[in-house]
Amino acid sequence: MYQKILVPTDGSDTAEAAVDSALDLAEKYEAGVHALYVVDTDSLSISLGGEQIDRIEQGNFAEMDEVRERAEAATGYVADRARERGLTTVENVSAGKPHALIADYVEDTDIDLVVMGSHGRSGVKRALLGSVTERTLRSTHVPVLVVDVQGVE
Repeated sequence: MYQKILVPTDGSDTAEAAVDSALDLAEKYEAGVHALYVVDTDSLSISLGGEQIDRIEQGNFAEMDEVRERAEAATGYVADRARERGLTTVENVSAGKPHALIADYVEDTDIDLVVMGSHGRSGVKRALLGSVTERTLRSTHVPVLVVDVQGVE
């Protein structure tokens, strides 16, 4: 049923909560796992100049050690957990609008299923999906499993 499962991650507890569900499904269907970290250039643009954003969007993270380390840690978490279960993993880091790049990645790599966390906010905001999750649901044409992160704060 599923051959390739995508886990978009930002390294948060919320994103990590979806990993077990993704890996359970990957084991069941003998699927490969793809871990994708998207550097959200819209949120970075407030603190960085246009030239730095252009370099990041082109994949040049050399000047952005903290961003690169965060991205590698996030995809590495997924890869390490998958390896523990004997699953193959592809790690990818890109930069731009997260929902758009998730949708592009799904299409470009023939992903069969996206597994991602909702978000870990409390109160009224908790009743709504996170904006990246909601936009991903609207911009992809494959099933998206949204894992509720009750108790993850």
